[in-house]
Amino acid sequence: MLANNDDYLNALGRIKSEIAEAQNRAVQSANAEVIRLYWRVGSVLNDNSRYGKVFIESLAKDIRLAFPKIKGFSARSMWYMQKFASEVDSEFCNSCCRIPWGHITHLLDKTEPGAGREWYVQATIENGWSRAVLLHEIETKLYERQALAGKVSNFERTLPAPESELAQQALKDPYIFDFITARQGAVEHEVEDRMMENITRLLLELGTGFAFVGRQYHLSVGEQDFYIDLLFYNIRLRSYVVVELKNAAFKPEFAGKLNFYLSAVDDLLRTEHDNHSIGLLLCKTKDNVVAEYALRDIGKPMGVSEYRLAEVLPEGFAELLPSTEDIEKRM
Repeated sequence: MLANNDDYLNALGRIKSEIAEAQNRAVQSANAEVIRLYWRVGSVLNDNSRYGKVFIESLAKDIRLAFPKIKGFSARSMWYMQKFASEVDSEFCNSCCRIPWGHITHLLDKTEPGAGREWYVQATIENGWSRAVLLHEIETKLYERQALAGKVSNFERTLPAPESELAQQALKDPYIFDFITARQGAVEHEVEDRMMENITRLLLELGTGFAFVGRQYHLSVGEQDFYIDLLFYNIRLRSYVVVELKNAAFKPEFAGKLNFYLSAVDDLLRTEHDNHSIGLLLCKTKDNVVAEYALRDIGKPMGVSEYRLAEVLPEGFAELLPSTEDIEKRM
């Protein structure tokens, strides 16, 4: 009988929440202490760097003898600690304490000290990236595409702060859809097909907060039917995001069509709880000057970016390669 009592269920829910939060804080605290320990060990190693590789190898053996149950102090791990302490100051170490050591070793391997590495650390903290996701974002040069790219948009003029800053930060150029291999001359719907087959990776590339609403999303305006290529909702921006995909170079008339779609979405879908709908034109290529002129007097917020697909062999080359059967016979 007591289990069905509202007060009992509320109390149980609160206690379970408190336990889960305490466990999470304990894990974070333990991770932070381990990272600080590794930085201090690395500092000691740097003080003795003149002795070279043998010094670290000897230390690793003696540490295992002194602490037989301890893990994470192999010679290779201690080399990372030395690199960590030499490339990261004590202040930045505090930021690194908020991500796991495995993420830090990826950053040490794949990035150089400076603004780019700091950006990836902060992005990992904010988005909760796994090691695999972090590595993928580094390899696809997300920092260069999202933080440094010369983005073409009219967000600053058409959106209030802080919406404009958030929208600009979310925009990438180019977008990398390396999970799609399309034949030469492929039309938009073929690229859309591949996107729908890989919706998880599509959302990952678009960025944090994107939720898929529909493909060829139907809008009835007046007595005519219109279809949006891809419609998303961004939870962080609290906005519908209309994506138009063009397997061609940017043309000014593309902006006019997207402007129409945004007006329709604002009237037909947007509620009082939603911010301004945002448009994204994805084109094979673009001339930045032409794109900037095209957006200059557009009333709705939109950005223009290029996109990249996986490289394909030129036509005629594929038939020159041995078939699977040929390879099996030769093996």
